[in-house]
Amino acid sequence: MKTAIINSDSYEKHNTGDGHPEQPKRVIAIKEKLSKRKDLVWDKPSKVPEDILSMTHSKNYIKDLKNSFPQKGLKFLDGDTVVSPESKKAVFDAAGSTIKAIDGIENKQFHNAFCLARPPGHHAEKSKAMGFCCISNAGIATNYLISKYKYKKVACVDFDVHWGNGNYDVMRDNKNSLYISTHQYPFFPGGGTEKDKGDFNNSLNIPLPAGTNSEQYFNAFDRVLERLIKYKPDFLIFSAGFDAHKDDPLAQFQLCSKDFYEITKRTLVATNQFTNGKVISILEGGYDLNALAESANEHVNALIEFS
Repeated sequence: MKTAIINSDSYEKHNTGDGHPEQPKRVIAIKEKLSKRKDLVWDKPSKVPEDILSMTHSKNYIKDLKNSFPQKGLKFLDGDTVVSPESKKAVFDAAGSTIKAIDGIENKQFHNAFCLARPPGHHAEKSKAMGFCCISNAGIATNYLISKYKYKKVACVDFDVHWGNGNYDVMRDNKNSLYISTHQYPFFPGGGTEKDKGDFNNSLNIPLPAGTNSEQYFNAFDRVLERLIKYKPDFLIFSAGFDAHKDDPLAQFQLCSKDFYEITKRTLVATNQFTNGKVISILEGGYDLNALAESANEHVNALIEFS
């Protein structure tokens, strides 16, 4: 079976305004790179069940979010998070891409999947949009896996350069999940120290300094692999941000494109015996277009190797 790319044209219509780093060109750049390949299947998002939305975010927040999209122009949900008239479909399609990815794997339509989606999700807390994010897409996926398919041990590995405070907020009280993050610290959004262990000791945060290079990163990443092997997840989610790349304008890590192949491959090698290869990946950050497209392609290379 193949690797699937879950994508929607709505992601390109989510307008965040001139000069905003989280722009439509991000998904376009990756799409152009991946669409040249013959070893992928392409599919579209599904609808997120309402009970999964309300399991992941507060009902009041979801209600307010649905009413927050403007009739025209731009609206700021916070200082960084901008929506426009066509953003609503993109926001819910991004969350819905994880539903399609999971159902496709469970129904044996494909082996694993990369959700080529925007806006990203890992900063969206239970009751707050933040940092370009409106819905915790990885949180939606986690709750769907546990609720619909009765998984008991869902692991989320977040290698975005920023701490996924939203993923942490959504998953911290879920005893059937493990959230792991490597990230630059101190840095936006704050938090993400080793003290943030979750309510059930179900989170591992590995803060690393600005300037972290490939060797230093992979030395630290061994801790991620050790924790995963100890946890024995039955399903794996990647919150796949590519802004730890040395060319990224919003951060100061020094990884190269090929490192994202290694991050992915090492994680899959460590977990495949437990997950039987069941893995979905969700696009988070990455703001240099060339670096983003290259890095995402390397990530997909590793997914394909294990499909």
